[in-house]
Amino acid sequence: MPLIKSISGFRGTIGGRPGENLTPQDIVECTAAFGHWIIKTTGSHKIVVGRDGRVSGEIVSALVVNTLRAMGISVIDLGLSTTPTVEIAVPMEKAGGGIILTASHNPKEWNALKLLNKKGEFISAADGKKVLGYVEQKKMEYAGVDQLGEYTQDDTYLRKHIDKILALPLVDGDAIRARKFRVVVDAVNSTGALAVPPLLEALGCQVIVLNGEVNGQFAHNPEPLKEHLGQLSMEVRMQKANLGIAVDPDVDRLVFMCEDGELFGEEYTLVAVADYVLSKHPGNTVSNLSSTRALRDVTQKHGGEYFAAAVGEVNVVEKMKEVNAVIGGEGNGGVILPELHYGRDALVGIALFLSHLAHCKKQISTLRKTYPDYQMSKTKLDRSPDIDLEKIFTALQEKYRKEQINTEDGLKIDFESGWVHLRPSNTEPIIRVYSESNSIVVAENLAKKIIQDIQSLR
Repeated sequence: MPLIKSISGFRGTIGGRPGENLTPQDIVECTAAFGHWIIKTTGSHKIVVGRDGRVSGEIVSALVVNTLRAMGISVIDLGLSTTPTVEIAVPMEKAGGGIILTASHNPKEWNALKLLNKKGEFISAADGKKVLGYVEQKKMEYAGVDQLGEYTQDDTYLRKHIDKILALPLVDGDAIRARKFRVVVDAVNSTGALAVPPLLEALGCQVIVLNGEVNGQFAHNPEPLKEHLGQLSMEVRMQKANLGIAVDPDVDRLVFMCEDGELFGEEYTLVAVADYVLSKHPGNTVSNLSSTRALRDVTQKHGGEYFAAAVGEVNVVEKMKEVNAVIGGEGNGGVILPELHYGRDALVGIALFLSHLAHCKKQISTLRKTYPDYQMSKTKLDRSPDIDLEKIFTALQEKYRKEQINTEDGLKIDFESGWVHLRPSNTEPIIRVYSESNSIVVAENLAKKIIQDIQSLR
């Protein structure tokens, strides 16, 4: 089982040997390195901590909290919370940073430390490298007995988060309440059960919760993909609900289910929300290079300009700031609204989507048909050690020089009929090959064509 130390944080499986898994020793070392970085770069001795509902969460949290306190850092512990809630809490608490204990959509044996800067945003690649350096150098120092950090529990931030969303001018609570939506929520046995129902109830929805016990014993694979949401589909139809909602364990990814039990499409979460936001506040949008072309189409419809960023939330946020985007995110169901905060947030995505649905007065399946119907293919290619990827990408750029080329993150080739994005994995010896067109057959054929090109160039 792996332990992955990267510029975005530390993740791994619980148990096993130190250095190979996410063990207590590794948790302490990584936490101490981050605490040291916070003190050195901000001078702050305060960090916000929150966790999802994982089985290992309580143990990991205790190790993190007490390591920070042993360094003289005071901890505001939100307890069971969500990733976007912790992101909001950091600047509200005027803390030097934050740590979210969640392995996001990974199975229950995983956990992770996600690291936030003083703005409540994921730390940059450059900052991540510094933290990794401190881990390797074991460059940290603990406080004396009279300088130990204080410990404060604060379970009010989920409510504060919801209240901030309800106060957004773009969220039309009255219109939503008038529709009296009947909603089924799959909370996948994590903190979505604590956050999503109260938001929906505040918006006058009737809520049916599936997998609402927060115990980390995920009822199904926690990644909110079609193949894992059969129970939600069945319940939406049985309950004659207006829609279904699924989130991942830390509530930063969001997918919708139509009233007929068909998935709205995770790629189209951001598209629909952006359509609504842009109808009120025209402007620019950003998503990553592997996200659907539909966002570009919707943006141009509203007179804005679309920009693509490298894969990864921190890269999307950086690009959004650069181009002053009014809405952005990732095609995996991640919605980022700068007016609230620069982080993927399923809760604000829900409120904006319901506002859109209330205004358009359509069924959710009918709303989906108003958007371009692109189909995406996702495959991978083994990357053996002898492959010179730089040479291959250069050759592909030359072969397809008449097409639109983007080399910001791997290689993306935009054809008239669709696009292909080649990107080396950061964690596996593979090349990810994503392609999209208005037909799944065409998308798959585009991917096959490029894979054949790569194989001929080896």
